[in-house]
Amino acid sequence: MRYTATVNDRTFTIDILPDGKLLVDGKPRDVDFLSLDNKTLYSLLVDNTSYEGLVEKVDGFYQVLLWGALYAVRVMDEREQRLAKSSAAFVPEDVEIVIRAPMPGLILSVPVEPGQAVEAGQTLVILESMKMENELKAPRAGRVHTVYVKAGDSVEQAKKLVSVI
Repeated sequence: MRYTATVNDRTFTIDILPDGKLLVDGKPRDVDFLSLDNKTLYSLLVDNTSYEGLVEKVDGFYQVLLWGALYAVRVMDEREQRLAKSSAAFVPEDVEIVIRAPMPGLILSVPVEPGQAVEAGQTLVILESMKMENELKAPRAGRVHTVYVKAGDSVEQAKKLVSVI
């Protein structure tokens, strides 16, 4: 499984191999990660160096406090990366973009409303499908034109969810 982790403005590729070994940007790393309180305090061992840090998920990002420094970390798996790439492939500047359901599912949340200004990458809809939450994001900055769904709606693949101008 491949993940991409963006720490502040720096991006790392993380591969978890079938035998459990881990590669960071293609280099093998010996890593162990353990929750110390089942909440936010974690112990991390990287190549025989020990760290303790606080980790909290906020708005799709992890805030990591390590040695007094706060890091904003975004982790995307292969599926999320494909969704981001496919939505970024169609980013015309001044035409209406309709965000459609990439798969059938249940709308958990629509955190935007018509007329609201949005930034590229801002979450427009949270869709639950196959027991996973998928955050569908704005492919570019703009203004929400139409919201076609509400929390609790069941949607089929390709159903219009939100449009952005």
